[in-house]
Amino acid sequence: MSSSSSINIPQTAAAGGLTITQPPQTATSYYKIAPSNTITFAWNFTDVLVTPTHLTVSAICDNGNTYPVGPTDGIIDGDATSVLWDLWAYQTSHPNLPLAEASYVLHIWDDRGPGAAREAGKLSENSALKFALYSPQPYTPLESWSCPTCNGALSDYIAHPAFISLSVTFLVMFLSGFSLIRQAMR
Repeated sequence: MSSSSSINIPQTAAAGGLTITQPPQTATSYYKIAPSNTITFAWNFTDVLVTPTHLTVSAICDNGNTYPVGPTDGIIDGDATSVLWDLWAYQTSHPNLPLAEASYVLHIWDDRGPGAAREAGKLSENSALKFALYSPQPYTPLESWSCPTCNGALSDYIAHPAFISLSVTFLVMFLSGFSLIRQAMR
């Protein structure tokens, strides 16, 4: 004889949700793709009366690519309240789909999949967290660094025909004015 348990969800119950607690949602967080750099995403459940079996956590990039978050390819226990994502481990183990230096949106959904209809007491998909990833640039010694937009900038202006025309115009105006003042003083 098998026993099954069911939960009776009132029609007036709110749809379940989750609130991101880490990182803070007050501003976009930037994370470096580098060794020993792990991101912790954490949340609290609200109004969830039916605990899902699994949660799927994905990062969707501005370029349209979807990346699984966490050590288990984005699928974690349904009652989990956080996931750790080792960016460097992901980057090195997925050379065909490397993380982009861009903005991302974190998506978390239950067993029903992305875009599931809101139901009383069941978890609704969350896509409220925005974050960005970047790669550090290699060190460049000061002796070998050059600024392509600032070195030689004055020589670019001096050689420009408009600069030469303006310089000649001001010189003629100055000499003409000096000559007029000299003649007026006689």
